[in-house]
Amino acid sequence: MKKIGKRMLCLALALITAVCWPLPVLGETGNAAPGPEIGAPSALLMEASTGTVLYEKNADEPRNPASVTKIMTLILIFDALQSGKISLSDEVVTSAYAKSMGGSQVFLEEGEIQTVETLIKCIVIASGNDASVAMAEYVAGDEGAFVRMMNERAAGLGMTRTNFVDCCGLTDSPDHVTTARDIAIMSRELITKYPQISNYATIWMENITHVTRQGTKEFGLSNTNKLLKMPVNFEVTGLKTGSTSLAKYCLSATAKKDGVELIAAIMAAPDYKTRFNDAVLLLNYGFGICRLYRDDAPPELPAIPVKNGVEESSGLLYSGPFTYLGMNGETFGEIEKSLELEEFLPAPVKKGDVAGYLVYWLNGEELGRVQIVAAEDIREAGYLDYLEKLWDAFRMAQA
Repeated sequence: MKKIGKRMLCLALALITAVCWPLPVLGETGNAAPGPEIGAPSALLMEASTGTVLYEKNADEPRNPASVTKIMTLILIFDALQSGKISLSDEVVTSAYAKSMGGSQVFLEEGEIQTVETLIKCIVIASGNDASVAMAEYVAGDEGAFVRMMNERAAGLGMTRTNFVDCCGLTDSPDHVTTARDIAIMSRELITKYPQISNYATIWMENITHVTRQGTKEFGLSNTNKLLKMPVNFEVTGLKTGSTSLAKYCLSATAKKDGVELIAAIMAAPDYKTRFNDAVLLLNYGFGICRLYRDDAPPELPAIPVKNGVEESSGLLYSGPFTYLGMNGETFGEIEKSLELEEFLPAPVKKGDVAGYLVYWLNGEELGRVQIVAAEDIREAGYLDYLEKLWDAFRMAQA
């Protein structure tokens, strides 16, 4: 009884300790980890491949994002490119409404024709509001329909505190809002699903040609992301700036170093220098505390037996690569792997059915796992299939 009493006392003390001194959880509201002091009132730092939040400050406060809005506009443009709805060489005619946009613009004229790729450059490099509206109209028919698509896409990504009113961020409407967390989420979607965006986001200067009734003239695009020319010890890959009197100075900065890609979302910085300095502080902090493990050579997979199928076995595939973000000086060379496979799959088998997992371990603790899935469809064998198998066996025996 005394032993049981001591055990109960230890358990009670452990529970009290867990309640009174909880460990910080990444991704929850409030700072995910101690980090640098920054000037902006709202910010978030995220690792792109895993979505791990490394730092946050008032990351769920809704604010006007200004031209950072255009990240969602670009997602929808690249969605349309991927689906084949549009192509980079398509010619887009500028409407009177698109031409009327103020703020940052590339001075498109009504009736002017530019390719989709040129307009993407105008959006990414020079933050052209007129180019954004021209593309919104080309993809969806009108800006209103495009904005509905933006909000639907945002909801699908889990951007729960975002509402877009226009496609470019020019409006000062109090209803046009997002958060630092949601900016990081949509930035992650753009750079991981469409990594070719960096081909445009890293252009410092480029000329486009206006061909209008007034004649032909060159116009220079200059990148609004001054991080590209700042002396930093990482590779700047993008992504988008924004500023209005209401939004103040906003930024989604993306960068790479040693195989790690980070996203720093800054909102409402008091001036343009602060937003860039804050981004550098956060990115340096992130690159200093984390390393990324990626298994590019997982074990070769065997075939798995299929019970009652027209085929006796199925090939297997990994559902994707395994990545793990280490932030505690882990020795990746000590990571161990174990295959956990089912004995068989019952027919019918559909491509993508889960057959097991590859599990990753470090110092006896599970780091994570990757699904192992069927590589093909296999239907259940019927009466005629069994007769055919018997006939084939008989002929082989006679040969």
